[in-house]
Amino acid sequence: MKRVRVRAIAPVAAALCLAAAATACSSSNGGTSASGDKAGASTAPSAADNTPAATSSNSDDAKPVTLTFWGTYGNGGNKAQTDVLSGTIIPAFEKAHPNITIKYVDIPYDSLLQKLETSAAGGELPDLIRSDINWVPKFAALGVFAQLDGKMPDFDKLSADTYPGSLATTKWQGHYYGLPLDTNTRVMISNAQALSSAGITAPPSTFDDLKADAPLLKAKKISVFADKGLQGWTLLPWIWSGGGDIANADLTKATGYLNSPQNVATLQMLVDMYKAGEIPNLLIGNTGATSTQDGLPKGNYATILDGPWMHDIWAAQYPKFQPTYSPVPSGPGGSISVVGGEDIVMTKASKNPDAAEQFIAFTQTADYQIAMAKTGQMSVVKSLDDQEAAAVPYFAPYIKQLQTAKPRPAVPEAPKIDTVLQDDLTPAFQGKTSVQAALDKAAKDIDPLLTATK
Repeated sequence: MKRVRVRAIAPVAAALCLAAAATACSSSNGGTSASGDKAGASTAPSAADNTPAATSSNSDDAKPVTLTFWGTYGNGGNKAQTDVLSGTIIPAFEKAHPNITIKYVDIPYDSLLQKLETSAAGGELPDLIRSDINWVPKFAALGVFAQLDGKMPDFDKLSADTYPGSLATTKWQGHYYGLPLDTNTRVMISNAQALSSAGITAPPSTFDDLKADAPLLKAKKISVFADKGLQGWTLLPWIWSGGGDIANADLTKATGYLNSPQNVATLQMLVDMYKAGEIPNLLIGNTGATSTQDGLPKGNYATILDGPWMHDIWAAQYPKFQPTYSPVPSGPGGSISVVGGEDIVMTKASKNPDAAEQFIAFTQTADYQIAMAKTGQMSVVKSLDDQEAAAVPYFAPYIKQLQTAKPRPAVPEAPKIDTVLQDDLTPAFQGKTSVQAALDKAAKDIDPLLTATK
């Protein structure tokens, strides 16, 4: 039977929100999508040489299957990603699996969560979803997403080749409800001229360097560091690098962990620099401050933490600016950043789970991962690191940082945890309470959010 391939539904034509990109690609930190889904190179790549042989596991007379796949590749009008998905990736999969047709439906990021909630309640769900990493525990707990470990062929092999921090975003109560699809993280990005103006020859590589550089830069009316907000996306790299954590390993208790001596010391460092005027009030969410997106290339700020999407944003807006990339400054815990991205999940409503699992496995190959990397989506597969860095050189420092990057708490109430961090810790920066008291309150307020659905 000759089939007519179903092409991707037209991508969203909304304008790219550059301001949201500065806060993240986290998304779930009160900013935009955790994916950091920004337009990159638009060249449609060919199949990678090291891709596993694309042989069909379906017999010629097998029943034709159509899988519906919801995603946000066109988020912000990103035509490059939808073009590669529709014109290169999906055709490659369908050629190797002639009985399976992929119907990709592009949905604006801001609408997908609501559509997913509505469809889950009404029982009308697709087979596959490109899910924000922070949605997985919520819908796993609701019984919407299907468990893959112990069920999907080669799950153990495929998952072992993904970054641990990315894989952890698919885990809920001891089981895995997806595989990482794309990822990102934050590294330190510096303005070399701003540093040089204060006699500083290299970006700060440690907490001590940051503290030493701060007064030198202040004398030149330059902030040593800038970021927006105190949510997990911005705060956790400092907490983890400082040797602390937000909760215990089982994510059942924040008290005794978030308010630990290590975290008191780390937060006190940031509070001290803030009070000394070495960090701008953007950190506590003040809207009047210059954004990091503009402040770094203009020389208002010497360093920021941000993701790979900034490369194309600055190339378009500040073509003369040459950013310097380096790891998150090391503290007692090392250099540890935060994971963003999306996961590929299968819904329990799928009537074709075997075919859906074949497509999930295909997303882990070089055909999928390197093709999307060339459009700005970082690969989740460790064995493709060298190939990815060769294809997209500016990804190299992010690839290195991903080796130790960690996820924000993978619990259904994660967005509320971000709200607690912002609300409870801001008074410490304002001098209204001590750092210890602020962390004690935040830990107490987060405890019930960790166990809300246990």
